[in-house]
Amino acid sequence: MNIGMTLPVMEPDLSRKDLENWTLRIDAGPWSHIALGERILFPNPEFISTLSAVAAWTKRVEIIATISVLTMHNPILSAKQFATIDMISEGRFTLGVGVGGREEDYKSIGSDWSNRRWATLSKNVKTMQSVWSKELHPNLGPTTFSNGGPKILAGAVGPKAMKMSANFAEGLAGFSFNADIEEIKDSFYRVNEAFKKNNKTPRLVTSFWFGLGESARSDIQIHLERYLSWMGDDLAKDLAKTAGFSGNQADLKEFLSLIKAAGATDVLLVPTSKNIEQLILAEEVIAQFS
Repeated sequence: MNIGMTLPVMEPDLSRKDLENWTLRIDAGPWSHIALGERILFPNPEFISTLSAVAAWTKRVEIIATISVLTMHNPILSAKQFATIDMISEGRFTLGVGVGGREEDYKSIGSDWSNRRWATLSKNVKTMQSVWSKELHPNLGPTTFSNGGPKILAGAVGPKAMKMSANFAEGLAGFSFNADIEEIKDSFYRVNEAFKKNNKTPRLVTSFWFGLGESARSDIQIHLERYLSWMGDDLAKDLAKTAGFSGNQADLKEFLSLIKAAGATDVLLVPTSKNIEQLILAEEVIAQFS
């Protein structure tokens, strides 16, 4: 099982130095991947620009987009943007895609909320793949470093979405809201069943919020009360009390061992603080994890 780290892009008041320090340390450390996700109406850095910076700063780790809300965007422009990231990273880029859940994000950039359908997502992915293969708009570049373009992961949850994603994706870009092993096992089972019908063995990627040390639960609560505020303050506060993983390094190692035993090919940790000590503490676990 490969283990990666997500950048703390959803934390407030990030500086270039914060992002660069985290990125360079992840690339130099025991991590297999570096990840970040998309959000519009939030004070996070813009998704494509940040992916490009990470591609330029790193030399080794796989870069995973978790996830692009592709149904908000023009697939031709997206194909060009992601081809550029693939080119800059020299083929280390993997694209997670999904439909998102925030109507406000769609509306803020003039996108149609009715496009939030997996049929639309599937069509957009196939359009991008046609661009990357030069079947569509053969003069549109850059040429991807990866043969046929970046590999695709699906941020699918429901059975219909999983079944449709098996037609275009390499596997699951999963997330366990409660950092719960039974929740993870269930998602893996459903993905395996959906992909089995296409005679494909899926890549099984899961992720979860985490906090380590004495302030772990406090860090998670502060982070999630901000991040989930679109759900309403009361609900965000209730969810933040139990969501994610909080504990010490031994607890984290034990939980990762359970995820490995569940059949995960990859896991991504999602920080709830920009304090680089959280990265260092997690790194000490990963360095001796087996």
